[in-house]
Order: sequence, then C-alpha cells, then structure tokens
Amino acid sequence: MNEIIEITSAEQFEKELNTDVPVVVDFFATWCNPCRLQTPILHEFKEEMGDKVKVLKVDVDQNEKVAYDYQIMSIPTICVFKNGELKEKTIGLTPKANLA
Repeated sequence: MNEIIEITSAEQFEKELNTDVPVVVDFFATWCNPCRLQTPILHEFKEEMGDKVKVLKVDVDQNEKVAYDYQIMSIPTICVFKNGELKEKTIGLTPKANLA
C-alpha cells in the first residue's frame, strides 16, 4: 500500500486516522500552485517511507468540514497525526526532509 489516499468525506478521514502508524495529511486545493508543488514531494516521501507512514490528501474545497475542524486557514498545510491525535502542523510548502 504505497499510495496516497484521497479523502472524499469526513467519515473516511476519521477512519483513516484510526491507525497505529503516523498519518501525514496534506490539506490542499486544486487551484493552489504551492499545493501542486507539494504533491510530487509527498509521493517521493511516501515511496521512501512505504508502510511506515500513511499519507492522505484532503481537498479543502471538497471537504470543508474536515478543514474547518482542524482550523485550516492557509494551504498547503501538512498535519501529522499519531494514534488519531494531531501532533504537528506545518503551513506552506514543506520540503521532504521536514516531512520525516
């Protein structure tokens, strides 16, 4: 399972967070240029990390409730969850070295 999971609902988001591996979440929008630059970085990161991490992409325009619940005000925003709990939040384009 070396793929990035596209979130389509708040229910799916909560279900995907319920795991024992760290979850990296990319809050983005299709019209956002820095978000487009973040995508290949995330794919490279996921490829290197394999099953040690789960990577989710949340389109803030399609999933307004999730974005609101986690107070996403700027995009891209990367959030890291452990055991379903938000541990870290980074706003702006995040280099691969910072994701690990």
